[in-house]
Amino acid sequence: MADTVSIFVEKLSNLILQEAYLFGQVEGEVKLLRDELKWMRLFLKDADSQCLYNERIKLWVEQIRNVNHDAEDVIDEFILDMDRRQLRLNTLKFLKCLPSCLGFVDKLPFFHDLDSRLKEINVRIERIMANRSKYGLEALLASSSSSTTDQVVAHKEMRGLDIEESDVVGIEDDTKVVKQMLMKGERRRAVVSIVGMGGLGKTTLAKKVYNHDDVKQHFDCCAWVYVSQEFRAREILLGIAYSVMTLSDGEKKEVKEMGGAELGRKVCGYLKEKKYLVVMDDVWSSEVWSNLRSYLPEAKEGSKVFITTRNEEIALHAISLEKIVEHDNSQALIYRLRTMNEDEGWELLLKRTFGNRGTSGVLTSELEIVGKKIVTKCKGLPLAIVVVGGLLSIKEKTKSLWEKVLASIEWHLSQGPESCMGILALSYNDLPYYLKSCFLYFGIFPEDSEIKTSKLIQLWLAEGFIQRRGKEPLEDITEDYLYELIHRSMIQVARRKVDGRVKSCRIHDLLRDLAISEARDAGLFEVHEMIDVRFPTSIRRLSIHQHDLVQGNISQHLGNSHLRSLIFFEEILERKNWRFLHEHVKLLTVLDLGSTDDEFIIPKFIGELVHLKLLRLRGSGRAILPFSIDRLVNLQSLDLGSKKAYIPHTIWKLQELRYLNCCYSDISSDQLIKSSKCVNGYLSIEKLTNLQALDLVPGSWLEGDGLGKLTQLKKLTLYGWLNPYMKKGFFECFVNLTALRTLHLKNSRFFEKKTLLNHLRSKAGRVKVVKERRLIPGLISFSHHTNLYKVILSGKLELPEEIEFYPPNLLKLSLEECEIQKDPMFILEKLPNLRVLSLLFKAYVGDKLTCSSIGFPQLQSLELRNLRSLKELIIEEGAMPHLRTLRVWGCNEMKKLPRELLQLKNLEKVEPKYMFDQLNEEVRQDTIGKE
Repeated sequence: MADTVSIFVEKLSNLILQEAYLFGQVEGEVKLLRDELKWMRLFLKDADSQCLYNERIKLWVEQIRNVNHDAEDVIDEFILDMDRRQLRLNTLKFLKCLPSCLGFVDKLPFFHDLDSRLKEINVRIERIMANRSKYGLEALLASSSSSTTDQVVAHKEMRGLDIEESDVVGIEDDTKVVKQMLMKGERRRAVVSIVGMGGLGKTTLAKKVYNHDDVKQHFDCCAWVYVSQEFRAREILLGIAYSVMTLSDGEKKEVKEMGGAELGRKVCGYLKEKKYLVVMDDVWSSEVWSNLRSYLPEAKEGSKVFITTRNEEIALHAISLEKIVEHDNSQALIYRLRTMNEDEGWELLLKRTFGNRGTSGVLTSELEIVGKKIVTKCKGLPLAIVVVGGLLSIKEKTKSLWEKVLASIEWHLSQGPESCMGILALSYNDLPYYLKSCFLYFGIFPEDSEIKTSKLIQLWLAEGFIQRRGKEPLEDITEDYLYELIHRSMIQVARRKVDGRVKSCRIHDLLRDLAISEARDAGLFEVHEMIDVRFPTSIRRLSIHQHDLVQGNISQHLGNSHLRSLIFFEEILERKNWRFLHEHVKLLTVLDLGSTDDEFIIPKFIGELVHLKLLRLRGSGRAILPFSIDRLVNLQSLDLGSKKAYIPHTIWKLQELRYLNCCYSDISSDQLIKSSKCVNGYLSIEKLTNLQALDLVPGSWLEGDGLGKLTQLKKLTLYGWLNPYMKKGFFECFVNLTALRTLHLKNSRFFEKKTLLNHLRSKAGRVKVVKERRLIPGLISFSHHTNLYKVILSGKLELPEEIEFYPPNLLKLSLEECEIQKDPMFILEKLPNLRVLSLLFKAYVGDKLTCSSIGFPQLQSLELRNLRSLKELIIEEGAMPHLRTLRVWGCNEMKKLPRELLQLKNLEKVEPKYMFDQLNEEVRQDTIGKE
């Protein structure tokens, strides 16, 4: 609760500081409101953690939350009214029919209404604060100091902690048994199941087995799909298709548009001649296997379907349908996961509490006694132990603090039989106030979702959850929040980037249930599928997972004037429902419209949502944006995904923009730019100095030095016809972009033809046609770009031979269609930190690649794809000592791989696809030789 008050206090303070003129005669009431809320925030930091234990404090916090929401609505509605008034006055000025006195007189009703409403709210706040003494709350708060801390605990240190699922202990025997169950030969397809209660580690065990080298080599192809309670057969089939098939972008689109039955037949046809493994994680219904079994063929003996479930009846049902005669007892295909014993639980708690730092000199005998009591209370549930370990890891290692944790666990267990949920609630309750809303927000995502960090950061920022720390960049603070939640074991890492930062994450379904429950109590959000008929009209955030379930009644929820965030995860918001948004929902800050591959027209009234900070639309096809988008002065994120759109050039007015992710979108004709002004002069990209990520089709907006003014830019993607804009000065702009982390330049033939056609049609004819398709005619040195770790270049180029030219910390390099004629390995092997190298379609047009004995000292992954002329790959002894993954696809002239490469001791994965059978046979024989 304290975090939501903090968000509004900061917002109010900024308004008073930057736009005091808005409030006029009522500025005094606004400042009084701000000051009262500041006092409230201080008390709430202690009160938040006590809500669970005392009903009086819980009621008091609830009243503060309600008055805070009402105050925020009053201020935002006033700002909205003033914006509409200004638009009307501008129209009248344009028509030259504005009476001279109207400007002042027109304001009076707004000020009178605001003054009246603020006085009422300030009186309510005064009464609520008085209740602290009246009902003895001050004594309650003083007697129990909060267990939370305001500081972020060693945020920079946390990034280096080993907090992966591989830390789980005591499952070596389980892994061995389940692996044998999967690899045991059957004359037909079989279903193997792991059964156990929530929090027992079913998914962790299944992942460990699934990722084992023996298992990967045993099957021709493998797929992992999350099922969850929100089961839909088509989505599962789509996940299997994407995993087992190698599909081009066009084929992916074709598959995505298939109906369920057609998609099932395609999957079935592909798997018919394969020995496959399909993992279905978190199955809640017998219908899952009943609906899918016909699409997973029995033709190839030894294929397995691997299920994790809490319900043994589901496992028995799946096995009964198979009627496997080899097993007299169907129980032979079910593995019941046991709870941890005391020793295993203690070992896991130590790992999670102390990490890799060790316990020497810290773990006293007194602490050990208390710690083992804590393990006993966790009743052998790994999830509970992991979460408690995360809690203990940020506390001082003293007996008194650990005893407090033990006492809290005992209190939770006394409240009911759901022991695991009680322990999880304890860890949530212990979170610092600024992390609580961030954690709860994970509940808006569908169950078992893999959540992109970039998306999460944009949402947290738009929702206002991130509190400034001096001049520290907001994105860095946001990442620290996420790392602290990971460090506390509340959130799991799903994938990491090559630089070690978190690329995506997920939340355990039990913790997600907790987040949804607590969020409902706190009035933070509702998930539509879980709302009953007594829908609360004051809901502020609404998440919709399966639109097809709510089409009939969604309009009643869109009539809620308090709504601040509306997020569709799948199907698009239907056009018929826009009317309800237009009429009722004026205060939106987050609007995710969902996904569609059809043309989508965003209505003109979107410009009236002046508080909007995030606007997202996903899918392919065309999108049409209205010119009124330039009124969204608070917009931070515009994400059109793969939609093709013409964005009005007045987008440059939106100086709060931090993310412009529109990879297939053009900025519309800017011939009027010189007559279009913004607050501080003429419109151009240089006004968007807050930009963190820019992903656009190149255009005339690149002319001049505007790009070089975006000194905060961390990600730059230019996908289109670059040649006309790579004149003198283009790459000089990069000198100032030292914050860049990733750079993607693609000179596309498709866009070349498209842009040339537009050029020939253009009356102005200002762009000089450049016929030579050379991507980098005069690229500057990147030696000062110490943050730049990922570079993707597509288009004809010549690689500079001077190593000083390249970013010093370059970790990942991808080259495509570069038509390099000289062996690039001579240059690239000298890059000291390079870990991932991809040479794709026509990146190199020679017939031989050679890596010297000292080449690529840090390389972990090498991909060679569609190098049609490549015949030979030579690897000298000592090269690539750390190589783990080799992918060779579509290099049809290659007859064999060098034995020196196949015998590298760290090589774990080799994928020779689309090549001759003898190459695959050589890899197989060499693998047998290793074994």
